[in-house]
Amino acid sequence: MGAYVLRRLIYGVGVVLGVLFLLFVLFFWVTEPEDIARRALGEKAPPEVVDVWLENHGYDRELWPWQDWDENLLFDHYRRMLTFDFGLSDADDTPILERIKQGMWPSLTLSVPLLFLGLLVAIPLSLVVAFFRETYIDRMGVFLCVLAMSVSTLLYIIGAQYLIAKILRWYPIAGFDPDPTMLPRFLALPILVGLMSGVGGDVRFYRTVFLEESSRDFVRTARAKGASEARIMTRHVLRNAMIPILTRVVLAIPFLFTGSILLESFFGIPGLGSITVDAIQSNDFSTLRTMVFVGSLLYIVGQIATDLSYGLVDPRVRFE
Repeated sequence: MGAYVLRRLIYGVGVVLGVLFLLFVLFFWVTEPEDIARRALGEKAPPEVVDVWLENHGYDRELWPWQDWDENLLFDHYRRMLTFDFGLSDADDTPILERIKQGMWPSLTLSVPLLFLGLLVAIPLSLVVAFFRETYIDRMGVFLCVLAMSVSTLLYIIGAQYLIAKILRWYPIAGFDPDPTMLPRFLALPILVGLMSGVGGDVRFYRTVFLEESSRDFVRTARAKGASEARIMTRHVLRNAMIPILTRVVLAIPFLFTGSILLESFFGIPGLGSITVDAIQSNDFSTLRTMVFVGSLLYIVGQIATDLSYGLVDPRVRFE
């Protein structure tokens, strides 16, 4: 197992280095540093002001290491990203790392309950639909899942804000209060919208997994031994379907930290998704580059964690 883990780590490091090089090309070669300065200062900014801004943000160096290997933007880009020294924002000169620390917790307060509630809703519904396979309940469930998947998340957000927040006035339309007594009131509506927009795809995916496991030989053996259909679905099918479920869950964990861009933006939650949208709108290239790197790094870590977790739920898996 140690050799397998080492290979996966080496593979992950190579992918991270490749992602960093691609980010450098996109943010420094395709978009030149002077263009970044013009977008931050305005097109009519004097050349001397642009030069001072480039020097203050470290953009006044050569792009490639043609002369000095450590005095160029490529080396500085790798050094900053790999040491998590993300520097200052291009828009307001605030430390990017501090903004990430501040925005991470609001993102987690939204995404963590949404993940667990989604599992608690989707898996039992999927088991029920798979239990009544090839019946009108199964067909109606698939129809409702496809219908839920076909509706845009924006429509869920606008409809919930209008009906639940504006007409019924059960919850605020938007806002965020870290006070534990007020936090559930502000998170209830975005969590409800997140569940409504994601449950259709989850139920359809898990239903397919459960139906595939239901056709295995061990299920026919359990039926031949007289096991009830409910026991087969909950004790045998669910247990043997843990690998695809675990894959979906573990890969979703890295995105808990980066947050949901649409939900945070429309409901006024100051998380990392909202920070990303603000960086796009304000042409804050340094913050946007950092957020893309953080998302890529978390996704790669999630991939490695997924591969290593297979052996915990299925003893048949061997690391070679």
